[in-house]
Amino acid sequence: MGFFRHHIFCCANRREPGHARGCCAEKNAEELRDYMKARVKELGLKKTRVNAAGCLDRCELGPTMVIYPEGVWYSCRNKADVDEVIAEHLQKGKVVERLRIKSGENYPRG
Repeated sequence: MGFFRHHIFCCANRREPGHARGCCAEKNAEELRDYMKARVKELGLKKTRVNAAGCLDRCELGPTMVIYPEGVWYSCRNKADVDEVIAEHLQKGKVVERLRIKSGENYPRG
């Protein structure tokens, strides 16, 4: 195993106001990343790193994150979504399908 069991990159991209694709930052991405980082620490999830990332190129689905080494992409829009990803993916090893961004998906989920 490498340095981390899980390495999470949370998009914090900022685009100009009114951009057609939007940006994760305008959708509370930084607050959600900070929340995830604090929860991971509170829960004592060792070898888990939560980082800010530049554009992950799925801003219209945002806020977006990707978890490695699995390479699973998520759209987490609130703290409850983040809590679900922590509980299911990080703690139990199960992909949260309802929040997963599928390969090639580039439109908002409903």
